[in-house]
Amino acid sequence: MDEIFLDVEARQESGKTKSNILRKQGFIPAVVYKEGKESQPIKVSRHDFIHLSREHHLESVIVNLRISDDKKKKSHPCLVKEIQYEPVHGGILHVDFNEISLTKLIKVNVGVVAKGEPIGVKQEGGSLEHILWELEVECLPTDIPKEFTVDVSQLKIGDTIHVRDITSPSGVKILNDPDAVVLSVASPMKEEVVEVLEGEEKAEPEVIKEKKEVPAEDEEEPQAEKK
Repeated sequence: MDEIFLDVEARQESGKTKSNILRKQGFIPAVVYKEGKESQPIKVSRHDFIHLSREHHLESVIVNLRISDDKKKKSHPCLVKEIQYEPVHGGILHVDFNEISLTKLIKVNVGVVAKGEPIGVKQEGGSLEHILWELEVECLPTDIPKEFTVDVSQLKIGDTIHVRDITSPSGVKILNDPDAVVLSVASPMKEEVVEVLEGEEKAEPEVIKEKKEVPAEDEEEPQAEKK
């Protein structure tokens, strides 16, 4: 596994106003959580984090954080726990990191990538259905697979790849239901044509006549009550 390092800075600022100021300065507010220890607020360069996210599937790689004022000058192995996005423009608002032990088993999601073009698609006109895009695995942090690559080139219409068909590396246990469908090739969609039988007439749309309103001036005045 490639070692990924990210330089970050500790922060004292907290609150919505301070976080907005950080974002305007090009930082992303973030927090590092570690079991049994107090969480540590940090700030991450937006440029560096976005660059990292484009090169790696951050939810399933170890990110070694190098915190600027760490007296021990050591890196902190972390997993990205959550990324919060701005709902309108999609900008990153906040990131949560989980500091982990490299000697304890963890559970993470690993992406599934289909390789090749199925026979059932290029020769039979079917379509490849990608059902599960990620698989949950349990392993040591240093054994996390980059991805699961599945060769689909020999699949014909009706063929299916289940979780049980995917081979995992040594030390990696897939936790999904073995019978769950990951990929399949479906038959081409048929267009339904509704035919009008001979002698059958198309139903004419019903015309609903509106009740004619009587102009106010044409309405009869109520007769005065006779005394």
